[in-house]
Amino acid sequence: MKVTIKPKSIIGFTLVELMITVAILGIIAAVALPSYQNYVRDANRAAAKTIIYENAQFMEQFYTENNRYDQNLAGNPVVLPVTQSPRTGAAQYNITLQAVANATFTLQAVPVGSMAGDVCGTLTLTNTGLQGAGGGVAACWNR
Repeated sequence: MKVTIKPKSIIGFTLVELMITVAILGIIAAVALPSYQNYVRDANRAAAKTIIYENAQFMEQFYTENNRYDQNLAGNPVVLPVTQSPRTGAAQYNITLQAVANATFTLQAVPVGSMAGDVCGTLTLTNTGLQGAGGGVAACWNR
């Protein structure tokens, strides 16, 4: 009588199967990461624009009460309510004010930290509502 021994079944993945899986994950990551980074930049920029508008509203109220943009009736300089975006945590934008006597003001959101290399650069808003940016104004303000 002849006895045959069956080879043991091997369960697992081959090296080729693992390499294909790693390649697929690499392709997915290469497509998803830039898209995610753009989403984060757009969200940070939107938060900065919101704070600029909030500060512009504050400045108009300040003007109504003091009849000038740069100082109050007691001669104290104006202080913006919010000077960074986001309000808490690491700053992505520093918000500054340039007020010229009782005539005009310009609010600026200067990118810092991870936003320092943003294509839109410094976002500006004047008392007349004129928007500015280091990049294309329409692309940077209307997203």
